[in-house]
Amino acid sequence: MLEYTIFPQLTCEKFCLVVPCDMHFDRFLDLKEEAARKSIFLFGPRQTGKTTLLKDLFPQSLFFNLLRGDVFLRLSQRPSALREEILAAPEAPDPIVIDEIQKLPRLLDEIHDLIESEGRTFVLSGSSAAKLRRGGYNLLGGRARIRHLHPLVSREVPDWDMNRSLRYGGIPSVYLADEPARELRDYCGTYLQMEIQAEGLVRGIEPFSRFLKVAALSAGEQVNFERIASDAAVPARTVREFYQVLQDTLVGELLPVFSPSNPKRKPASHAKFYFFDVGVANALIGITELVPGTELYGRAFEQLVFCELRAYLHYHDDDRVLSYWRTRRGNEVDFVVGDEAAIEVKATSRVSDGNLQGLSLLAEERPLKRQILVCTEGAPRRVGEIDILPAARFFSMLWDGLIL
Repeated sequence: MLEYTIFPQLTCEKFCLVVPCDMHFDRFLDLKEEAARKSIFLFGPRQTGKTTLLKDLFPQSLFFNLLRGDVFLRLSQRPSALREEILAAPEAPDPIVIDEIQKLPRLLDEIHDLIESEGRTFVLSGSSAAKLRRGGYNLLGGRARIRHLHPLVSREVPDWDMNRSLRYGGIPSVYLADEPARELRDYCGTYLQMEIQAEGLVRGIEPFSRFLKVAALSAGEQVNFERIASDAAVPARTVREFYQVLQDTLVGELLPVFSPSNPKRKPASHAKFYFFDVGVANALIGITELVPGTELYGRAFEQLVFCELRAYLHYHDDDRVLSYWRTRRGNEVDFVVGDEAAIEVKATSRVSDGNLQGLSLLAEERPLKRQILVCTEGAPRRVGEIDILPAARFFSMLWDGLIL
């Protein structure tokens, strides 16, 4: 893990938690060894810390930030200038870093040739692969490995506070803000709406804004395009396009249905959708506080578990599919990892036998190595083959490699 320092202001609201002025984040993703062997695409939503991470990992590398107007203008007018500037600095070590590559995908032709003819390696970061795909680029035809950076996870934050993460999420700039709620509102207004429109991914901001709120309200539920279209007052075909935009820009992900072979019970047919960050989902629907025992708290709790699981799989380059299981009659297990672990999430401090029913029924369909219920009880315990784990213990075991 890589440790780097950010210097924040004073305090975060709501939980009265003082943010130290020398806060350290140990980012779990360390690309040094991989970048020494092969070029890398590093994708992640805006403000997840890609630029800071790359500057700390590769302080001596040539660094082209395409968000800077002068750099963008120079290279957009003459992409071959990239080659000339790289060849003019032979002492600069690999990898060469290009930040926000989707802003100028034409550079990929020059990069491709430099990889082939000069043997150079690159780290290319971006918040969207959509523009690359639309332009017919194939992500260098396998010459670069794809990695992802997520918002801060529990293992990366000193003295991690689960309630703070449930309310504000893990975007570093939000975590360090003295007014995190306002920072989240700005993020949702400026980036999720205006910048996505500026990228040409949506045609009108008003229908997209309505859709975003409805999508956030239904996060963690099965996606019903017709119902969401009705609630957002946009055509169902447009809703499908908007969900694709959110996936292309890494703002969210559709979670597929786990279907055991020869199932006894007919599985559900619709995927679920989760946002990349709990705080962003909260801000989109205007949540000002989360009260334990409420439906909103339970949804945020489930979203947090999703974010930690997805980050764990990506950081370990683990290609096991993350899915969920549900029958047509409503029996459900929130997350299934590959065909090995079933994880149910209940934001309750007193787990009942009824809370274990989904895991038990899935075990009848397909026995898995691990059955886990994540909750807010005070101590871990075991009922039959099911491990009941407090959330903090579950996250600690997850990052220690004891869950998957």
